[in-house]
Amino acid sequence: MNSETVDLIATDPPFNKSRDFHATPDSLAAGASFQDRWSWKRDVHETWIDQLTDGHKNLYLAIENARKLHSDSMGAYLCYMAVRLIAMRRLLKPTGSIYLHCDPTASHYLKMLMDAIFGVKNFRNEIVWYYKNASRGKRSFAKGHEHLFWYSKSKSYTFNLEDILVPFESGMTEWRYTKGGQQGKPVPKGKTPDDVIEMPALNAMAKERYGYPTQKPLELYHKIIKASSNEGDLVLDPFCGCATTCVAAERLGRQWVGIDIWDKAQDAVVERMESEGLKAPKYTRRTKKMRSQFLFADEFTFTSKLPERTDDEKVAVASLPTLKRAQLEPWQRMSNAEMRAVLEDAQTNEQGWIVCAGCGRELEAPFMELDHIMPKAESGVDDISNRILLCGPCNLRKSDQKTLNGLRSENKKKEIDWMLDEEAAILAQRKAKNRVIELRNDASLTMKFKSQS
Repeated sequence: MNSETVDLIATDPPFNKSRDFHATPDSLAAGASFQDRWSWKRDVHETWIDQLTDGHKNLYLAIENARKLHSDSMGAYLCYMAVRLIAMRRLLKPTGSIYLHCDPTASHYLKMLMDAIFGVKNFRNEIVWYYKNASRGKRSFAKGHEHLFWYSKSKSYTFNLEDILVPFESGMTEWRYTKGGQQGKPVPKGKTPDDVIEMPALNAMAKERYGYPTQKPLELYHKIIKASSNEGDLVLDPFCGCATTCVAAERLGRQWVGIDIWDKAQDAVVERMESEGLKAPKYTRRTKKMRSQFLFADEFTFTSKLPERTDDEKVAVASLPTLKRAQLEPWQRMSNAEMRAVLEDAQTNEQGWIVCAGCGRELEAPFMELDHIMPKAESGVDDISNRILLCGPCNLRKSDQKTLNGLRSENKKKEIDWMLDEEAAILAQRKAKNRVIELRNDASLTMKFKSQS
């Protein structure tokens, strides 16, 4: 999807509950299931690690701390969520918002991710959905709530207070009075809702119950969509399940996009739209006049072809907000000339040539240029851990927008002959990374910079 095209993201992802979820066998959602168990070895992709370590150090540090404090499973789950939250931020318009549904299993860790990705200053509310759990805890208090974290993309965001006011108990309009005692303008017929939403969870007999294992009430998502979007806005749910967000958005006159791994999710959308009266019945003479009252007058059309971006894959967002600039370690305090010397040594092959980390070409030192692995546009830092040597053409093609991985993909895609030796290019980067690790552990280098300071 193109950058900065979405007005609101309202989503209910996996919670890291360490269990599998299955729909009710005889329900409309029969067959739907997902695994909410996470393994660092099985589920974490190397490209995620590269993306986070190269471009989002503080974010990856939070994940590593969660691994140490909690478990590898929590770290794997947070990696999965982090790369998706970064993508969600790219999609949001500057005036957009995101509501992330979670529960106490990982809410405190997810809050750290959200702070790192969306910025502490863009945190708006932690909303508690209280559903009055009737169960009794034998060794603890009964669990009866979940969380929704609301962050905006910037200081300018949509919030429709008038649409979500809570009526005064008296049901009467209050009035403001001027100093002279004259009657002033009436205040709204209601008060600002607080950050606790009291609403029952769906029981087995609820009319809207679809049978999906983690289905949430439509009214809950009505409130979110009313508050943070306008008619005609685009609402996205990247974990749409049985389409609760999509149905709520359709009811309120919003455009919507739903994404889900469940292979029958598209059928769920159609069935729920029909059951909610949002899709017209099949054409007959009797229903001819009725059909004009529905947005979906005809059958849905689905395609398995993925959408193509038309924005030249622009990042379209500034670098991730930084909570606090970390103090530079001694091995990071290097001039460009010093970084270049280290990388020339690391990227030199057995034949004595320096290997371009973008295309694998072998060249002499004067033909190599120092560049960033992760561009500054995506929070790329200037120290040696984020620098690499590229040939002139690769550096020009990479520009200030692409990552090193993006450059390699572009090389393979645009001109088949351009990518000379991908394995050699990857090996050059790996050798540079290992040299950086050696620098970190170099005690003499630490003493050298201490003596200089």
